[in-house]
Amino acid sequence: MRPPWALRMTSGASLTLATMLDGHAWIVPEGHDPVRIGPGDIAVVPGDAPYTVADAPTTKPTQQITTADYCPGPGHTPRTCGDPADEAPVLLSGAFERRGELSERLLRALPPVLVVPAEDGAYPSPELIAAEIAKDRPGQQLVLDRLLDLMLVSALRTWFDTPNSTAPAWCRALDDPIVGTALRLLHESPAHPWTVADLAAKTGVSRAALARRFTTQVGEPPMSYLTSWRIALAADLLKETDETVSAIARKVGYANAFALSVAFKRLKGTRPTTHRTTTTHPWPPA
Repeated sequence: MRPPWALRMTSGASLTLATMLDGHAWIVPEGHDPVRIGPGDIAVVPGDAPYTVADAPTTKPTQQITTADYCPGPGHTPRTCGDPADEAPVLLSGAFERRGELSERLLRALPPVLVVPAEDGAYPSPELIAAEIAKDRPGQQLVLDRLLDLMLVSALRTWFDTPNSTAPAWCRALDDPIVGTALRLLHESPAHPWTVADLAAKTGVSRAALARRFTTQVGEPPMSYLTSWRIALAADLLKETDETVSAIARKVGYANAFALSVAFKRLKGTRPTTHRTTTTHPWPPA
């Protein structure tokens, strides 16, 4: 980039990561204060609303970045633009194409722009990702996808550990030896006919102790959390697969399509078949 520069990001991606390899930038989300990022800082931008990345908060955008400007796979090279120059700012950005009900739980909790400072040691380093982008080797896109995943998880873990962050309670509770074990059991086997007594036996505490500790740390009782998790999982399966509603119902712990439909309507205000036919994001299928 050569100042003055400003990019209007309108890809509609559910989540974007950005970092500066050299120089600094300002991220300007609509309706929120600008946020500055420097070399090595990781910015996480949730939601599909447009925003601007610029050399200064007041610089007017001269280029618009849409879905066509991201590189989703083979045949979309090069992955870089602009001519490298000494001391010129270099922006590295990656977008997550897909979204789902499970990811929405986290997206809703993120601030408009989450910045993880370089000194907090987010991994992998931007330099490592930049070096991979510059190559043209078999499996490159797979490597880049996993590096982007790793950068996101690293940034979120740092956020979780930050005092007074707005990280969801269930994310923090995963570190608890008792509640974390119960959450992993629910996540890994949502179709199992769980009861509080079952979870208590698996975690080695009394039923009352588990219910109290779970509710305190997660913000809702175990069975209530399980219901919302099952419905979120079912919502994703309805969008991402061609499985019947009955098959999805059994996969997430309901006896039949009617039982799933009742619970789905109660939590989401619509029926599973209606949810399946409603488009929720502008990205093309992955």
